[in-house]
Amino acid sequence: MERRTPLFDFHARTANKMVKGGGDFMFPFEYTSNHEEHVNTRTQVGMQDLSTMGEVDVKGPDAERLINHLMVNEVGDLVPGQVRYSTMCNGNGGIIDDVTIYKLNSQHFMVVTSSGPRKKTAKWISEKAQELRAYVTDVTGAIALPVIQGPRSREFLASVVSGLDLSGLKYFRFGFGLINETEVLISRSGYTGELGYELYVPAEEAAVLWEYLLNAGSAFRLKPYGVLTMNTLRIEKAYPLYGNDINENYTPFHAGLDRWIRFEKKDFVGRDALLKLREQRVDRRWTGLVMEGEEPASVNGKVFAGAQGGSAGGAVSVGVKETTAAGEEIGQVTCSNRGHSVGKTLAMAYVDCAHAEPGRRVLVQGSKGIVPAVVARTPFFDPDGARLRG
Repeated sequence: MERRTPLFDFHARTANKMVKGGGDFMFPFEYTSNHEEHVNTRTQVGMQDLSTMGEVDVKGPDAERLINHLMVNEVGDLVPGQVRYSTMCNGNGGIIDDVTIYKLNSQHFMVVTSSGPRKKTAKWISEKAQELRAYVTDVTGAIALPVIQGPRSREFLASVVSGLDLSGLKYFRFGFGLINETEVLISRSGYTGELGYELYVPAEEAAVLWEYLLNAGSAFRLKPYGVLTMNTLRIEKAYPLYGNDINENYTPFHAGLDRWIRFEKKDFVGRDALLKLREQRVDRRWTGLVMEGEEPASVNGKVFAGAQGGSAGGAVSVGVKETTAAGEEIGQVTCSNRGHSVGKTLAMAYVDCAHAEPGRRVLVQGSKGIVPAVVARTPFFDPDGARLRG
């Protein structure tokens, strides 16, 4: 199966290559180079096609009740025009998806899903609505999602948007405006850790709008970026991606997402299991690592305790003596790449809590052998989130 976004033709013409990703969509890997796209988005303004993400429309008198029952976060205090992040868990507390909820009015919400579990998430919401006065529609095919990210994103969009005051749009709020005669839902949100906006546009108008934004943005050094740069940007901020980083085998406590659980809610799916886990504590937690040297860790590679058996900057050969040289296995890598903004090679891994204190030295499987690494605090970049505030 191969799925294409409404902007596929542009990507096929201009990207260096296309790769299959979450939800079996074809993603542009990169247009120029990862380093150039990454630095440009951190310093100027970048644009990515995130139309692979799902949009689930939820309407009706019980719409809020349904969503609040499915989310670990509180939804009942949202006001129209507000966005909220939450995980959605199964009965055992495993993460079905991490989503954002948009409140349009008291009986109308939009749930934005991850790319990979998009259909599963829409089906889960629909099934839970069967005995309620809530009407669930997967509208993903009708919506395209270009995102504008970077320190100059507000300046650029202010030059092309009418009908919406972007200077007054706070983080995780949204409104409606016009861009080149296309009505757009504009959300101040993103997946880069930068000041940024996500644009929900009619799929049939997406290609014309994309070209318009590219042309209008040239004066602001706007450049498109691909899925590789999306990953290097989000790893610097320790943002999880559904798949290896989070899935139904992990709970919000394992992934460090427990700060969004609202146990004061008396009823939501997974509450009892998560309450029990809060008392027992998890054995592993999603943890940041800084690699020694430029070689990234292997995805799904093992993490070992100690640093015996290897030199300070070199790799230990992979083979039958691997675990003897490296010590006991204490974790598994979920993602790794170069952090161009911090000048280091980074990784995220599920690590035994006893070995997850910042500063602890570990050894990690790389493509050429076992590589030394150090446990580090996350996010690696802009830990105070000043750039998000613009």
